Amino acid sequence: MAKITLITGGAGSGKSRWAASYFAECDNVLYMCIPEEMDPDIAERIRWSNEHNYVEWDIMPGFNLTDPSVETHKFFIFDDVAFYVSETIKKACPSADLMTHDKKKELQKQIVEDISDLVSRVQVIDGNMIIITIDPGFSVMPLDPEQKFFRDVLNGVNQRIAHISSEVYMSISGIQYRIK
Repeated sequence: MAKITLITGGAGSGKSRWAASYFAECDNVLYMCIPEEMDPDIAERIRWSNEHNYVEWDIMPGFNLTDPSVETHKFFIFDDVAFYVSETIKKACPSADLMTHDKKKELQKQIVEDISDLVSRVQVIDGNMIIITIDPGFSVMPLDPEQKFFRDVLNGVNQRIAHISSEVYMSISGIQYRIK
């Protein structure tokens, strides 16, 4: 049975480390890194773990959510929703005057559909996926309109993903708590 797990928390709270350790002994893992360049610490942790556990993962920096390689794997780490939201906003709203309430709702819907499609593809093959995101709800209320727009879009997306996930974890200071 397919399992979708969301892990959320603040920046640097141990989410990626936890996700990598969750699948440490599994082969056929696809690490879907949305930025073009993967965090060097995470890359080294995965390299070390693969070497010591005699497994090999596919790491795809600059991952596109529609990439067909999803169908050739069984385990997935999607790192991360916040970066995907940020990049989607940059493309759709190159200036702050385009960041309207209607645009916010439209982007939330589009991003949730994109991630839901990816989740559906994982479910069809009975895969196991961890989705990593940050939770901006514990941060200072942004005064900058662009930061507020990002926070509002990400919060809406996170809530929808949490509802479709089998499990949800909160990562705080390197300790993960199951909350769903």
